[in-house]
Amino acid sequence: MAKHVSETPATQWLKLNKVAFTEHPYEYLEHGGALHSAEVLGFDPFAVVKTLIMQDQDAKPLVVLMHGNRKVSTKNLARQIGAKSVAPCLPEVANRHSGYLVGGTSPFGTRRDMKVYMESTILDLPKILINGGRRGYLVGIDPQVCLSLLGAQTVQCALLD
Repeated sequence: MAKHVSETPATQWLKLNKVAFTEHPYEYLEHGGALHSAEVLGFDPFAVVKTLIMQDQDAKPLVVLMHGNRKVSTKNLARQIGAKSVAPCLPEVANRHSGYLVGGTSPFGTRRDMKVYMESTILDLPKILINGGRRGYLVGIDPQVCLSLLGAQTVQCALLD
């Protein structure tokens, strides 16, 4: 087994669940987001999936997985999950819920158990790149892992970026 680039709660979780993944470190850019990582790694930003920590009207946190070149329609998301409203968490609140720093948030191995919602078209991709639990570090996985191991519910809430 090759030495891992980074050992994070996310990679530990993936290994524990016997998930095959590839590692893609890159030079992190503050506020560069998925578009920056896709560009430097040479991937389609549609295949780079953002992990967003949001909350409903009761401040209950949830995870939204979205294509790197799309935005989340919080109105559509709220309607589909039966919430009155959904809004992004403040960075410090997101960090507290996930156990990761914003910009390095992974849906795997989060500090708190949160419901996971993913844009349904992510499942059309053969492989996705998603944060591996550290800024400047993505892992490549089969998107089905998000359904089978995270219990993600599919939603349609993408807006063109």
